[in-house]
Amino acid sequence: MDFTLLQIFTPANIIVFMAVFTRISGLLTSAPLFSTYPIPMQIKIWLVCFIAFIIYPFVQGHSQFMIPHDIAGLTVVMIKEFAIGYIIGFCANLVFMAAELGANMFSIQMGLSISQALNPASGTTSPIISQAFTILLTLIFISLNAHQWLFSAVYSSFAHVPIGYSFIFDGTLVQRVIYMTGQMFVIAIGISMPIFSVLLIKDILLGFISKLMPQMNIFMVAMPLKIYVGLLLCMIFMRPIAEYSRILLEKVLTQVATLF
Repeated sequence: MDFTLLQIFTPANIIVFMAVFTRISGLLTSAPLFSTYPIPMQIKIWLVCFIAFIIYPFVQGHSQFMIPHDIAGLTVVMIKEFAIGYIIGFCANLVFMAAELGANMFSIQMGLSISQALNPASGTTSPIISQAFTILLTLIFISLNAHQWLFSAVYSSFAHVPIGYSFIFDGTLVQRVIYMTGQMFVIAIGISMPIFSVLLIKDILLGFISKLMPQMNIFMVAMPLKIYVGLLLCMIFMRPIAEYSRILLEKVLTQVATLF
């Protein structure tokens, strides 16, 4: 069947494409890898356009979209579409945020809280250890082909939450997002606890030594020892933490796929 440009670029088709574009934009705004590193905005826009062009033909034929008759209605629809994509990316990014939070916890215990570098993704400074953990999570994320999981999740979301669907923020979805956000703190404690516990025991032992030998300048010994022991523990626990993070990423991505 021949299609003219007027038949292809109808107002309904353009609005559906913009809705797909907006949902994918929300995903890339908060998703791991795409929000973790400062990817140039031009590349992000072209990537969103490319993905939207791929997904659009499958969505357009099965869309239950009702075209609003005013600007306010279109604005509400686009905000909802952006929110859906953003929630998917945010939930997938929770493991990265948990790893950074956990690294911050034992970085303070190591005495590296003042040893910070600029994080170009957030525009703020963060401890070097937390940035190293972010790089580790990124490598695991890529090795799992998790970016494909995310695109599959956002594609499936069009079947569960069609464009223009009035139902988004129901109680079940809110509870799931709150639960997954709460698990971020549990994951952060699980990542930091092995190193944090050993460093805490070391501080207690140094406290006993300072009482037994008051003439010893324990401060001059404690600060370098904290860093050396902390870095040694990071090397020892790096493999278990990486395996733990891999399992968590797979679990979180599975939950994200069934979020809606």
